[in-house]
Amino acid sequence: MVPVMNPPTAADDFLAASGWAGSSIAPLAGDASFRRYFRVAEGARRAVLMDAPPPHEDPRPFIDIATWLHERGFAAPAILAADLAHGLVLIEDFGDDRMREAIDADPDAALGLYTIAVDLLVDLHRHDHAPLAAYDRAVLHREAALMTEWYCPAVGIEADVAGYRAAWDAVFDLALPQRPVTVLRDYHAENLMLIGARGLGLLDFQDALAGHAAYDLVSLLQDARRDVEPAIEAAMIDRYIQATGAGADFDAAYHILGAQRNAKIIGIFTRLWQRDGKPRYPSLCPRVWGYLERDLAHPALAPVAAWFAATIPPDRRGDPMLIGAA
Repeated sequence: MVPVMNPPTAADDFLAASGWAGSSIAPLAGDASFRRYFRVAEGARRAVLMDAPPPHEDPRPFIDIATWLHERGFAAPAILAADLAHGLVLIEDFGDDRMREAIDADPDAALGLYTIAVDLLVDLHRHDHAPLAAYDRAVLHREAALMTEWYCPAVGIEADVAGYRAAWDAVFDLALPQRPVTVLRDYHAENLMLIGARGLGLLDFQDALAGHAAYDLVSLLQDARRDVEPAIEAAMIDRYIQATGAGADFDAAYHILGAQRNAKIIGIFTRLWQRDGKPRYPSLCPRVWGYLERDLAHPALAPVAAWFAATIPPDRRGDPMLIGAA
């Protein structure tokens, strides 16, 4: 369903108790999850109200990782107030200048902005990871399975699920790091805010895990919501490797995690359409298929590429809503 953007019933009391009595509340954005966001204004002050309604959402992970990031000098929104019982969090307002729109308005700015975003990851990965659950083999399998659980049935394919799992199992060793880092998981141009001298503001990190350094690089450079030039992708991978001294297996890990993430996203976008009534997401799948096919061309993905070649023909790869209706 499309989220209803009326303020939550507890919002007025929460804001009054937090020192924002009489402030205006305007819709800001919905989310692929149950979360909703509102801009709060009182005089010259601005803040953002996150509505993360229980039991569907739990705002504590967002608060915890925001605090962890702040303590290490990264620009996550400051937590101004919270009501965990109602799932309400008042956070710092980073404004409206997103990396996505900045590049759309000035494509020549893309290289510079992606460089800043990659350098932020380099800095983040110098720190020991936050106290987070592991992005381990079980999680990787569970996420990859969204492809066979949702996309394949939607396009009329009865998939060999056991063969699919075995193919991924044969490649995941390279995606399990010896030194895990904090993986924000949705690190891309629509979640990166331009906040002047502070650089890039971080959003949407509540699902962070401790995993491979290549994952957020994939999230940034194989962006499901906008095309990233292959030349920029290659330059930024090289920049990260040069800055960190990442080992010989990093390139393989990047493409394994790229394929896993893209298979997951295609499954999620199909689920958002079929289960949650959000029909705009399937139209993003052709772009994600393009990334997935590029990743599958890497030699390290040979078992997974063979499964896809045998199971999902080219005319079944794309927008599941259109393919399923054909």
